[in-house]
This record gives sequence, structure tokens and C-alpha cells, in this order.
Amino acid sequence: MKYSRILLKLSGESLAGEENHGLSDVMLEEYASQIIEVGKKGCQVAIVVGGGNIFRGLSGTRSGYDRVKGDQMGMLATVINSLALESAITKLGGKAKVFTSVRMEPVGEFYNRDKVVACLNDNIVCILSGGTGNPFFTTDTASALRAVEIGADVLLKGTRVDGVYNTDPEKDKTAVRFERISFDEAIDRQLKVMDSTAFTMCRENNMPVVVFNMNVRGNLMKAVSGDNIGTLVCN
Repeated sequence: MKYSRILLKLSGESLAGEENHGLSDVMLEEYASQIIEVGKKGCQVAIVVGGGNIFRGLSGTRSGYDRVKGDQMGMLATVINSLALESAITKLGGKAKVFTSVRMEPVGEFYNRDKVVACLNDNIVCILSGGTGNPFFTTDTASALRAVEIGADVLLKGTRVDGVYNTDPEKDKTAVRFERISFDEAIDRQLKVMDSTAFTMCRENNMPVVVFNMNVRGNLMKAVSGDNIGTLVCN
């Protein structure tokens, strides 16, 4: 395999499946099985999950929520998703552990980089929840931060599209997919795959990002193996 330690970023919406809200048992089991599969091949897996299927802080402000409180609600949503994914992995015979960016024992262990790395070395899937623990930062930024902290080889962003396009492929049938693009170009083009803060952190720390379709069975294994199934964003 090309990568021995990955940070896998999953959207909360992806866990909802076709319902577009809440949690889908089918999607949780599908993702869990793919994660266990790469773990058996020797790849260490850390995961950051969004919370948009339950609550999105930024959109909450448009409904009248205070931004800080809205973001805190979003952080809690990521913890719910992380616990669900942990349960799905353990149900299928894997080992997983939830870490939280703010203290909430016994729900999860308070995030500590060294403890996470120790768990990864023991082949335990580490699910890093609660974002960065601060408002005004997305889970994309949290995934970039955690990837750098734990010394991941790559940040894999699993989405429902097969890479980065010049326009939204779900709205524009003429959209063109990039096989490779630089961080600078992605930022200049204002491509909305990840926010600019996350892209900047990855660029400054030379952390490559691979954007791929997680909803295709076997794609996670292909991404970990270095197959060209999505878009590579790098310096």
C-alpha cells in the first residue's frame, strides 16, 4: 500500500445515505467494513466526521442561532456521528475509539496526540470528534490539523463525487474533473471541496489531499493503495 497512516475525512451528510438527514445503518455498515478492510492490510486509520446530517452551525446562524452556540451544537453533532461509526466498526469485529476535542468523559476520551498515535500503532481506529473544539473552524480544518498532528501520510476526503471539478458536477454536466491540482490553484479558483483555511494548513505542512468517492465499494482500499481514483491536491 502507498499510505501506512491516513486521516479519513467523512461528511456527516454521507452517513445519512438517501435520507439526507439522521443516520443510515446501511451507510454506517458500508463505511465500517471498508475501514476495517484497509486496517487488516496494515493501514492505520484516523477519522474526522462532520455533523451536517444533524446540525450545521453556520446555517444555524441564518435561523437565528448565535454563531458560537451554533458551532458548539455542530461539534456535538460530530460526536454523535463518531459514536455511531465507532459502534458500527466494533459490531463488525474491528477496534475503534472515540476522542473528543472538549472534555466529555465517559462519552469519549479527551484528545491527546500521543494517545491517538499509540492507539494507531495498536491498530485501533481513532475517531477524532468535536472539530477543533473552537467555533468558527470547520471539520475540514479540524481534519487538516489532526492529519498534520498525527503525522498522517495523506488526508483522504471521502465524498459522494469522484474528485475535484471546475464546477459542481451535481449541477453542471459539463464539469471537468482534475486528476491533480495544486493547493494554490484550488484556493485561487475558490473550489469548495475544502475551505481555504484547511487548504492553507495542508499546503504549509506539505500534507497531500486525495478527494474520492467513498460511496463506491472498494474505493477506500484503492485510495490507500495509491490508485488514481480521484483528485490529488498537493504542492
